[in-house]
Amino acid sequence: MEITGRIIQLLPLQTGQGKNGVWKKQDFVIETEGQYPKKVCISAWGDKVSENMLVVGKEVTVSFDIESREFNGRWYTDVRAWKVEEGGSVPVEPYYAAPQQTASTPAATNKNAAPDFLITAEDSKDDLPF
Repeated sequence: MEITGRIIQLLPLQTGQGKNGVWKKQDFVIETEGQYPKKVCISAWGDKVSENMLVVGKEVTVSFDIESREFNGRWYTDVRAWKVEEGGSVPVEPYYAAPQQTASTPAATNKNAAPDFLITAEDSKDDLPF
């Protein structure tokens, strides 16, 4: 999975000694853009901890995995980064948006065509029912 946002907080770097040597973990919080911004705390482990990439205020795209585990009847969830890239990716237009028309390309007038606000099966980018 991927998420794009601005780093708003870096939590303290954690290090330790394990059976395979020294490990380090950096938690950081990113905030997404949009009408309802979301804040997500993500963990970067080992060589993914890059001091020049993880800077407060920087726009990043994070590829991550989510894993939950149970301990004493309670569930805990980790969001673990496996790739952090600078900047956002190209924004994807929502599948329900009507195609934009420019002044140089007039709209075709087909009486049998579906109105612009309806979505046809060919327009859908995925096969989810919602």
